[in-house]
Amino acid sequence: MSEGWQINTAPWVLGVAGAFLIASVWFFFRSLRREGRNGGLIALHALRLLIAVLIALTLLRPERVVFAKHSEQPRVVVLWDGSGSMNTKDVVTGEKETTARAEWVKQQMEAKFWSPLEKRYNVTVEPFSVPPADPKTLDAETEIGSNLAEPLDRVLKQHADLRAVIMITDGDHNLGKKPNESPITPATMFQQKQVPIFTLGVGSETYLPDVELMNVLAPTYGLVNERISVVVTLQNHLQREVKTVISISGPGGATGSKNVTLPPMAQTQEMIVFTPQAEGAGDFKVSIPVEKEEVFPANNERTFPLAVRKETLKVLVVDSQPRWEFRYLRNALMRDPGVSVNTVLYHPQIGMGEGAGYLNGFPGKREELQGYDVVFLGDVGVGNGMLSPEQATMLRGLIEQQASGLVFLPGALGRQKSLADSALGDLIPVETDYAKGSGFASGAEARLELTFRGRDHWLTMLASESNANQAVWRGLPGFYWYAPVVKARPGAEVLAVHEAARNQSGRIPLLVTRAAGNGKVLYMGTDSAWRWRKGVEDTYHYRFWGQVVRWMSHQRHLAQDDGIRFFYTPEQPRRGDKVRLNATVLEKLGAPITQGKVSVTLKAPGGTSETVELAAENEEWGVHSGVFIPHEGGKYEVEVACENAGRRMKATLDVSVPTLEKEGRPANFAILREISALTNGKFGGPTDLSQMVNSLSLLPERKPEEIRFRLWCDKWWCAALLGLFALYWVGRKIGGLV
Repeated sequence: MSEGWQINTAPWVLGVAGAFLIASVWFFFRSLRREGRNGGLIALHALRLLIAVLIALTLLRPERVVFAKHSEQPRVVVLWDGSGSMNTKDVVTGEKETTARAEWVKQQMEAKFWSPLEKRYNVTVEPFSVPPADPKTLDAETEIGSNLAEPLDRVLKQHADLRAVIMITDGDHNLGKKPNESPITPATMFQQKQVPIFTLGVGSETYLPDVELMNVLAPTYGLVNERISVVVTLQNHLQREVKTVISISGPGGATGSKNVTLPPMAQTQEMIVFTPQAEGAGDFKVSIPVEKEEVFPANNERTFPLAVRKETLKVLVVDSQPRWEFRYLRNALMRDPGVSVNTVLYHPQIGMGEGAGYLNGFPGKREELQGYDVVFLGDVGVGNGMLSPEQATMLRGLIEQQASGLVFLPGALGRQKSLADSALGDLIPVETDYAKGSGFASGAEARLELTFRGRDHWLTMLASESNANQAVWRGLPGFYWYAPVVKARPGAEVLAVHEAARNQSGRIPLLVTRAAGNGKVLYMGTDSAWRWRKGVEDTYHYRFWGQVVRWMSHQRHLAQDDGIRFFYTPEQPRRGDKVRLNATVLEKLGAPITQGKVSVTLKAPGGTSETVELAAENEEWGVHSGVFIPHEGGKYEVEVACENAGRRMKATLDVSVPTLEKEGRPANFAILREISALTNGKFGGPTDLSQMVNSLSLLPERKPEEIRFRLWCDKWWCAALLGLFALYWVGRKIGGLV
């Protein structure tokens, strides 16, 4: 250890300090000659001179420098990445052979590649970003991913004897998105301490040949003998076009397939439809064949849970005249084995319609109305012997509180004009202008044109894929009348527009949907869907209205039992999401409960339970709601209970665990090269490991650590100067000089 003092020897600094000191000495002797030899004054002037000398010394910025030699053996820390992305199998070990990144790292750890360094260094081996054994038990706030900054910062704080760091990783840094959480921040500290970081990049910087089934989007339940649509996302990492087949298989012998063509190096989304034949819940598998060039065959299939149930959906059709749209709609729904239809036909001129399934009037009580999953409201208004204001209010409650669906089907009589001033006015997803008439008729046939959203919306899918679906809609017979629509309201989704008509707001929206509370609303601004039967009978007409009924009632039937209906949003929650729980409880006689607590007990996969007391949101409809945040992933056992009503039901809730770690992505070596360059280390690949170890062996001895004590900015030095100043001014005050 050696030490010494240093000052700032810049000429201008020396000049300023010297001039200040000379001026202070001159003032000292001048004061003595002028004020005599009074002892008190001499001491006061001497104190002033001392302060001046100390200030001049401070201007020179004196520092005491100590060089401390390291006596302990230096340390090398080996950091290896244990994150999920390291499972990617893209480390080339032969001409056509690859191994997983994690497997290659494991082999090097078992071989103790660092053993040549142990003669000269203390070697510490530490993993980082290792996922938990059971990710389902993580806190909701914890993300699973990679963080390159955290291990570097931790090593720097834990080890004072660092000589170098070896970091073995694929460079994936998906946590720590803030600027101060970048790995460059701790790397800068390494550079200041002259500790190099040697980075070993594992994996391939480009995609290896592969066709990946990336994602599957499916409903949580379906109905027996009903079409179920599953959206599949595929990624082709081959340099050629791939013609393949997407297949679905599941319990009960359910199967489905679709031939697709994948462009080279592109991502595509396809919809595959299948029809389950048997009830039951289980895992369904989606798969594609393995191409001969692929190196990741494991990502060619995925599973999804699906509960298949047998249910009958209840529909109410309301209209004022037996127009063609009404007749063919009712007939299509009557022939649907999964639908039960009731009809209200006002027909003001000749009285209420009668026949099988016809009602004498609109349901007058909530307990009569609440059983309907979807209500079709044709050319009907409020008053004039049709809906009463109270019935309109009750219908709105059914949609918003009971998660039912409402379809507006206006007609040429323009009777829906009176709905604008009723409780249903705000539910209509479009703005209309009946001042110009009840609609627009033309002798020329016009067609609906799908919007970008409507091309692949489940509601409008009349074919198995988007391009074919557009061709089907272009070929459907058109219409000769449409409602006086001005524009869609905020929050609405426009699925189809008039092919030619437009106004100052753009194309006229004629097929529009929007959420309304817990339910859904659909507006069909033409009256000619029945013409779609031309030449193909029920093929598209039957399919469209069947999809409308099932899409609008889907949320309502997530879980139900005698006297209890339970649903939640979002339908496919993730760990940490805020899940809104809704339950409707009925008394034994069918009326909504007015007293009593409704509770939902959720048992997590780890065994912990949480009970949520639902608050009465709408007592008229017996709706209770609450919020639940899942802190685990997996399948929750749910029990909904209302002791006062004697109602109890069980259900399940599947919660997924989000992860930032993705297999199959290319390695990110750019950040590793930057870290090594900044710290004067080296970057290399798997074949450079032995050379990297040799470079570490040849590192020069560490320079003695330089420790500086900066007197000029030390707090005690500054405090001493302030104290002397205070003493000087107090002395002047006592001496009568102030």
